[in-house]
Amino acid sequence: MAIEKQKLILIAGVVLALLAIVMTKMYLDQQKQALEEKKRREIANIQANQAAVLVSKQDLPAGTVIEPEMLGTEIVPNRFVQPQAQTSLDRVAGMVTIAPISKGEQISLSKLSQSRRSGGGDLSGVTPSGKRAISIVVDNIASLSGMINPGDYVDVLATIMIPVTGVDGKLTEQMAVLPLFQNVLVLAVGSNTGGMVTSSGSRYAEKQASSGNALITLSLGPQEANLIAFVQEQGKIRLVMRSPADARVEPIAPASWETLFQYISPQSMEKPIDTNEYVEVLRGLNKTKIPLSK
Repeated sequence: MAIEKQKLILIAGVVLALLAIVMTKMYLDQQKQALEEKKRREIANIQANQAAVLVSKQDLPAGTVIEPEMLGTEIVPNRFVQPQAQTSLDRVAGMVTIAPISKGEQISLSKLSQSRRSGGGDLSGVTPSGKRAISIVVDNIASLSGMINPGDYVDVLATIMIPVTGVDGKLTEQMAVLPLFQNVLVLAVGSNTGGMVTSSGSRYAEKQASSGNALITLSLGPQEANLIAFVQEQGKIRLVMRSPADARVEPIAPASWETLFQYISPQSMEKPIDTNEYVEVLRGLNKTKIPLSK
């Protein structure tokens, strides 16, 4: 009897020891997860309060044409970011300094000019490496009443008919506005690439203004150029002007009747929650739900 009692005490001790080990491990795991979560929040908070800006790798005197190898990227706290500091290398490449920029100084639009390389009438000379110059025809509204100039940056929207499947399963077409590209450089408006406008260029601009259509040349990648050429044959293209200090590319959903109503009245698009209770009834091979009366 005493031996069995000792066995029970021994078994109970072992069980309690194992339980203590398991509880300790669970506690340590929880503490580890809490520390990791705290570190993630601290890192996220630090990243939210920092920005990557362009800085000069060398002293740049006034009149210098900005080349990509002259600039680098530096992470700085948001409170130290200078006004109009740039974050996109493509945005400033080829621009000209109008004031000296010291080594390590942030690149600000306040010290840059939209003027491009000499030979303003040479389209190939203002086309960035790796990009393609492609012209699109836009009307007076799409071109912002002719206020778009070479060196500006725009977003490109496309209004086209897209195939959709209706509730009856039939394939129909629905108009939609698609955000094609963001932060696109305007290389030329008509024959003006930002240099001196010749007399022939003036006559061309006057002809465009009288016809109501404008020819705008954009800087796009090879695949992007193919896409915009395809879209231009299917519908209309509209340009949206960007701020010179804004180079962010953000996810934007296509616009349609559904997204319009969701934006205007998001509550009406939500499906009502069914709070009724049901009981399933089998009738042969068919199963139906009957709501329970309250």
